[in-house]
Amino acid sequence: MTTVTEPTTAVGKTAMFVETRVGASKMVREFGRKIFPQHWSFMLGEVALYSFVILLLTGTFLTFWFQPAMGELHYDGPWVPLQGVEMSEAYDSALVISMEIRGGLFIRQMHHWAALLFMAALSVHALRVFFTGSYRKPREINWLIGIALVALGMGAGFTGYSLPDDLLSGNGLRIIDGILKAIPLVGTYISFFLFGGEFPGIDIIARLYSLHIMIIPAMLIALIAMHMMFVVVHKHTHYAQAGATEKNVVGEPVMPTFAAKGGGFFFMIFALLSLISGVFTINPIWNYGPYDPSPVSAGTQPDWYIGWMDGVLRLMPGWGEFYIFGFPISMNILVAVLAAGVLFGAMAIWPFFEAWLLNDHEEHHIADRPRNNPTRTAIGVAAIVWYCVMWAAASGDLIATFFQMSLNDTIYILRTLFFVGPIIAYVVTRRIALGLQRKDREIVLHGFESGQIIRYPEGKFEERHTDLSEDKLWRLTSFSTPEYIPAQPGPDGQISKAEQRRGAIAKFFYEDRVAPVTKAELEAAHAAHGHHGVEGDDHKAVGGY
Repeated sequence: MTTVTEPTTAVGKTAMFVETRVGASKMVREFGRKIFPQHWSFMLGEVALYSFVILLLTGTFLTFWFQPAMGELHYDGPWVPLQGVEMSEAYDSALVISMEIRGGLFIRQMHHWAALLFMAALSVHALRVFFTGSYRKPREINWLIGIALVALGMGAGFTGYSLPDDLLSGNGLRIIDGILKAIPLVGTYISFFLFGGEFPGIDIIARLYSLHIMIIPAMLIALIAMHMMFVVVHKHTHYAQAGATEKNVVGEPVMPTFAAKGGGFFFMIFALLSLISGVFTINPIWNYGPYDPSPVSAGTQPDWYIGWMDGVLRLMPGWGEFYIFGFPISMNILVAVLAAGVLFGAMAIWPFFEAWLLNDHEEHHIADRPRNNPTRTAIGVAAIVWYCVMWAAASGDLIATFFQMSLNDTIYILRTLFFVGPIIAYVVTRRIALGLQRKDREIVLHGFESGQIIRYPEGKFEERHTDLSEDKLWRLTSFSTPEYIPAQPGPDGQISKAEQRRGAIAKFFYEDRVAPVTKAELEAAHAAHGHHGVEGDDHKAVGGY
């Protein structure tokens, strides 16, 4: 029977109290044993997490001085150009934070830069998950959580930069009001309830403030907790390498190795954001003045993660309005909602669509190299090009000015790219991926070119090739490429219409395929060319065999 020695120090007694009530040691042991892959791309999620922590810290500081009120007053602060100008209490308090509170401008800019970094890291992390196929079974729910985090991050950013009630934020709110009112049947009611009356409403800033500091952050924290829980439950995906299998992750444990690295990484991000915030000005609200519906500033764009929705509004022709049963349908405004619905809807259904297309119901824990799934990679790049065209359109006036072009010509070019750009991106990316696969196959079968020329007794010249290292060979051979599966008959022996459609789509996507090198092919190549170089005759196995 094991006896437990009672602690005698205050720290020990406190630790024992927590342990007997919470069981913290068991949780620490379980989480501390989790293996974290060492590849740099897995740190993108950490960047997003640490940026969010900085957002919470800086946002808490700002709440002490910001006044979310629409009451009118006349400015009498130190910024001379605005003295005597009528403005809201919200805008006045934002100016006070920027110019009168010690460190206020630095914290406000850090909050804004951290928001941009959070969305950038979140977006690139989602792209890494997509291009490596890390959303596949059993991680579909975590993929959906990630999409929700991106959407909520956009909402948090928009509600945040709308709070100062300056000219730019007011124009952005006016655009949102127009989009809401364009929704058939219920749009005017949604706008009325959000703004508390006709735009700009009497308490819109207070409502946005509640969303920004309480509701949306609470939802983000809950989703981040769920995301981390699923990461622990399902474990990380990992790239193919020697010693790694579907169930065996090669990496380092969270405690103490990764925890130490993660702590240092957090302070590196904090230092980077501090440097940027102290050197580069962002959102100088004192230059724009308070919101006034009469002036409209040229050359202004929202933050990058919202700009693409503004861009698609600029691309849409003005004639996209028609009537259904007497109700106006303004597609020239609703196109922003439609584009967002297409983008997020496609992201949400893609894991299930791909599994249905490939009849794939297996679990996947090894991340793909993007080249090994040419169709998925090509579709992802096409979506990025589509997004970037809309993003560029938000700056169409600045592009036309900088390159001394006609604004109409700029819009026509971007409209063409809106449709043609993704198609070109898909075709080019797919061909590049297939070419890279064929090059990998050649390297596996023949080795690396050494640049050494040998001459045989009979006079024949041949270049000496060096064999691959075990890890390199494993990475180039231990994978599976999506294979086209023709339409299959059901239990009744008949091929359903849905199965015929699946087969036709799968044939279009996956018929052109480069298969991995088999063990027999590698042995035949070695027998024909012999072994020269790094591994010599000891190298006999292909990674997956």
